[in-house]
Amino acid sequence: QVQLVESGGGLVQPGGSLRLSCVVSGSIFRINAVGWYRQAPGKERELVAGITLGGTPTYTNSVKGRFTISSDNAMNTVDLQMNSLKPEDTAVYYCSADVVVVRTFHGINAWGKGTLVTVSS
Repeated sequence: QVQLVESGGGLVQPGGSLRLSCVVSGSIFRINAVGWYRQAPGKERELVAGITLGGTPTYTNSVKGRFTISSDNAMNTVDLQMNSLKPEDTAVYYCSADVVVVRTFHGINAWGKGTLVTVSS
């Protein structure tokens, strides 16, 4: 079983910063990739930033230069530093991980329950 827990959401004024954290735990042999997604009211879920084992982080165009994804070596903890926040960044932010589980060595995709980010004055 694999669990993802997000934290760090909240209310922030435009121009402010928040740091989200995702902790990945469970019966994991290896974490291959972790992504931060968001879903605003009435919109589809979108990938905001992603990081792969040994790879270069990727970002959606709207957050480039403002958001930074980082992790520990094994990607057990993946953070999303969000600066210069805008009202359009308001959404529920989800963490998702592609992992290989122990015993079976099957690959699975797991999701957290999300954390709400509200950018408003």
